[in-house]
Amino acid sequence: MHYHGGYYMLSGRSMGDPLERVAKLASESAVVIFSISSCCMCHAVKRLFCGMGVSPTVYELDQHPVGKEIERALMRLMGSSQAVPVVFVGGKLIGSMDRVMGSHINGTLVPLLKEAGALWL
Repeated sequence: MHYHGGYYMLSGRSMGDPLERVAKLASESAVVIFSISSCCMCHAVKRLFCGMGVSPTVYELDQHPVGKEIERALMRLMGSSQAVPVVFVGGKLIGSMDRVMGSHINGTLVPLLKEAGALWL
């Protein structure tokens, strides 16, 4: 897993709109997980991907200088009061833990991971 806690910069200045920041971060790696380090559901989703041989990029929002802004943007995006975990594959929003697990169980997650270049088998 690749963990990021640093302030995200674009062209030497911070990105203004948190939803724009989320979209940019989500598109930079094959699998991106927005997480909070103490969240058990976040831990479970990270373990799922690692167990499949996927190395996700993880943004721990509680350790990120603008993590609260990103968390509020994710809550708006998800239409939920629970912001994390939120998973993107190939820059596309998969969703929270229930959507990821549903995709895994119904067999649609692996093809998405292969298409995004996160899984080769």
